[in-house]
Amino acid sequence: MSIIQNLPYEWLVGLRYTRAGKRSSRNSFISFISLISVSGIALGVAALIVVLSVMNGFQKEVTDRMLSVLAHIEVFDARGSMPDWRQEAQAAFRNPAVRGAAPFVETQGLLVRDDTMKPAVIRGILPSEEHKVSSVAKQVRQGSIESLQPGRFNIVIGYQLARLLGVGIGDKVNMLLAQGQMTPAGMVPRSRVFTVSGIFEAGHYEFDSAFAFIDIEDAQRMMRQDAPSGLRLRIADMNAAPQVAQELKRSMPGDLNMRDWSKLNANWFAAVQTEKRMMFIILTLIVAVAAFNLVSTLVMTVTDKQADIAILRTLGASPGSIMKVFMIQGALVGIMGTIAGVLLGVIVALNIDVIVPFLERLLHVQFMSKDIYAISEIPSDLRWPDVAKIGVVSILMAFVATIYPSRAAARVKPAEALRYE
Repeated sequence: MSIIQNLPYEWLVGLRYTRAGKRSSRNSFISFISLISVSGIALGVAALIVVLSVMNGFQKEVTDRMLSVLAHIEVFDARGSMPDWRQEAQAAFRNPAVRGAAPFVETQGLLVRDDTMKPAVIRGILPSEEHKVSSVAKQVRQGSIESLQPGRFNIVIGYQLARLLGVGIGDKVNMLLAQGQMTPAGMVPRSRVFTVSGIFEAGHYEFDSAFAFIDIEDAQRMMRQDAPSGLRLRIADMNAAPQVAQELKRSMPGDLNMRDWSKLNANWFAAVQTEKRMMFIILTLIVAVAAFNLVSTLVMTVTDKQADIAILRTLGASPGSIMKVFMIQGALVGIMGTIAGVLLGVIVALNIDVIVPFLERLLHVQFMSKDIYAISEIPSDLRWPDVAKIGVVSILMAFVATIYPSRAAARVKPAEALRYE
């Protein structure tokens, strides 16, 4: 209490105006409007935090599923092949960020079954090394990745690709590659019959419908290569992939090209970032509407308190002090609404895995169908920098909303205000 009493009078008056008035119905109505403003800001801030957390959760979920198939960094030799890939892997491991390395061969092809033809990314892998750079082995639902043996011409394909081709374990598919050979009849694409020995499900439609894995030696035979195309690397922190790729380019011998996972999906990440920015702007408008409700609240307060303003002026208060009183009142309303919204938004974002199932049971609906979205739970990834940014924007909007009413209060003339009192 002593701390409050020692505050400057501008703060004391501003705090008094913020509290609910009991002397008249007019004061109570103004305080009710202030409560609505606080609630509006709180709901807007909470909605913004929850929506951005859910969008971050979806982005993280999709990224994790992408990187279960993709490597963090791909290294290519400018000559087109990497015969000494083990030495290159040892050179890569000198960078402390590198955790795993595996050779690969990759090309585009067509898989044909009866009258059905589907394009696919054909990747030749070394099964004994693949687990170091991807999670494909854990995602095989039927068969196994170990079935890929040199000379057996087995193939592991995505769940959706198997469904589109109408094949299962043990069925045959014909693989056609664009690299062809010249015959008397003209250019004929290379082809080979493969046996489906595994079906994987990464949970990402793009990969499940367009990826196939074969043994690396079989891939080299199909592409007429004597060595792998390059190395796939996994690092400790996937977000550091661009930086690590640049470090490896400088430290590894030879003329090498580096490609990190963010470049492989640049369009998708650009679209997600654009969507997040637009969603932030749209939801910020909700906070802006609530914040600018303070204008009407403060204008009503200024009109109601003209006599008090006149008395303060006659006691020596400057126009700047009067402005400060009402700016403090509006800022306090904004701060209270922001704090309440941050608390509510953080609680909901951290417990969305409990709240959403409860609402689904209560309303007898399912927000996320696994058949459509490949996931049945709404993910959430709360990021404190986002929370801080939202809080700062909300408080700034509330502060800006106080400027006009505060200047109007400073322009009140004591003689005119007291004439009818």
